[in-house]
Amino acid sequence: MSQQDVFLETIPVGKLGVIALNSSRSLGEKVNNYLVDWRNGRDNEHTATIAFQGYQRDTFLVESQCPRFGTGEGKGVISESVRGYDLYILIDVTNYSIEYTVRGHKNHMSPDDHFQDLKRIIGAVGGKARRITVIMPYLYESRQDKRTTRESLDCAMALQELYSMGVDSVITFDAHEPKVQNAIPLKTFETIKPTYQFIKALLKNIPDIRMTPDKMMIISPDEGAMGRSIYFGNVLGLDIGMFYKRRDYTKVVGGRNPIIAHEYLGSDLMGKDVIILDDMISSGESILEVGRELRKRGAGRIFFCATFGLFTDGLATFDKAYEEGIFNKVVTTNLIYQTPELLEREYYISADMSKYIALLIDTLNHDFSISEFLDPTDRIHRILEKYGQN
Repeated sequence: MSQQDVFLETIPVGKLGVIALNSSRSLGEKVNNYLVDWRNGRDNEHTATIAFQGYQRDTFLVESQCPRFGTGEGKGVISESVRGYDLYILIDVTNYSIEYTVRGHKNHMSPDDHFQDLKRIIGAVGGKARRITVIMPYLYESRQDKRTTRESLDCAMALQELYSMGVDSVITFDAHEPKVQNAIPLKTFETIKPTYQFIKALLKNIPDIRMTPDKMMIISPDEGAMGRSIYFGNVLGLDIGMFYKRRDYTKVVGGRNPIIAHEYLGSDLMGKDVIILDDMISSGESILEVGRELRKRGAGRIFFCATFGLFTDGLATFDKAYEEGIFNKVVTTNLIYQTPELLEREYYISADMSKYIALLIDTLNHDFSISEFLDPTDRIHRILEKYGQN
């Protein structure tokens, strides 16, 4: 029995609704298109019963707005009833392209503004939904998850606040520190790595790529990224290397300790293609320095893969590094806002996550396990076989 047939043998948790906040509008529309196509394509005697009421619709998007007053204050508005709905709220807290006006002055929305709008929408639901799942690809304040001095624990506090407001589950991608879920130990918190999408994007866009031990290596840019690199290397059967960031802990520059040097630990990579994995590209300074170090060691083609392409300092440094031959391709996901300039760069590859999110929503709405999505090993092996990567 196919998964589609299995779905129709189980009653949905509730009528499906997707609220894509303004920050995730384009991603939400893609997710909705998949859900509409799949569900309208399922047709048997169950879809006409009361338990499946509203199962097949023209759209699953629930219209919402977060208008602002002249002072900058706002409110959340939902334009239709969501009583009894199984709601999935999509939000991108990094989308700085959205503006609002305060006393005639234009402000770009910060992560704090987006998180406040999320709470406003949850407040507008008013506890009437059957279940609320927040899909927040870039976890709000995920880089402020631990305490080393007298400082705040923003990410932990945010998670506790969401669950106190009635959120049942939070789904995020490649959380900077997954241990932050210890702040809500009895609640559902899923962090998903887009390993499959990275592999698929590389195979699709680099026809002559060979993911074999004699042709390729996986490199971790620092000790923090070793977990995802080990998984990536094991599932592909590739050797792994890493760089150790030697920092000056007596100084703080731009909110962090400056890097003195990158020390390489690993086997010879002369002539081998290299995939460098990380959870995010912020300014790009660190990953570009790793690329330069790999060039000195005779690496072949260099591919940067990161879940989130923030590019906080713009693209000029990447343009220059590409011209110098420091790297060949950059792969990031469409989970967060991508500038038109980034999408036009010849070195950039976008890994589309919309179908993956739609699968998660569809599966959870039928109260099925999402274990296969959390560990996509079998799916990776199938796509490797499809592209002849034995």
